[in-house]
Amino acid sequence: MLSCYYTVKGFGTDEIVIQKSRFIAYVDRAESEEKAYQFLQAIKKKHWDATHNCSAFIIGEHDQIQRANDDGEPSGTAGIPMLEVLKKRRLKNTVVVVTRYFGGIKLGAGGLVRAYSRAASSGIDAAGVVERKLMRIMHTFIDYSWLGKIENELRNSPYPIKDIRYFDRVEIETYVEEGQQDVFRQWMTEKTNGQALISEGETDYVEREIVNPK
Repeated sequence: MLSCYYTVKGFGTDEIVIQKSRFIAYVDRAESEEKAYQFLQAIKKKHWDATHNCSAFIIGEHDQIQRANDDGEPSGTAGIPMLEVLKKRRLKNTVVVVTRYFGGIKLGAGGLVRAYSRAASSGIDAAGVVERKLMRIMHTFIDYSWLGKIENELRNSPYPIKDIRYFDRVEIETYVEEGQQDVFRQWMTEKTNGQALISEGETDYVEREIVNPK
């Protein structure tokens, strides 16, 4: 599993108008080729009367699946430019579809490349970009007398709290960056004077929204 990667936060859409042609971008996360095609088909069904529904997507930890489709636009003027936007933004597991309603003015090959690139980028901005970082879930068991202090310490630390459970002792689940488990153990041991029971759990991805990721 990748230690971290970028993808879109979720569904997003935006529209731009260039020389009277409408370019409507739709973007979403897709973790399989099947999901990407389902998304494409849904957009094509929604815009069945559009001049073109061009698409591109990248899927897989190592970008194993890359697809681009011009849907009737001149070869290389729509799908590939959109795919290049995904690559430039370093996005994985992301699908983009740009619907075009022709406005009567031809843009030429260069104009189309710029238009579809701009539309794809605007759709990605609308969806938002997140960094997904692989974290280890650490389980810390403490007496109730420590709860206030440790919860406060954690909220001012680089270890986000995932959950707190109340049993005979308090169980606090925290996210720790993979490879930093021993550092966390030492930190928690010092904070509790060695009175905490600490164990490792599973790994999970934690998402952080990226502002102005271009």
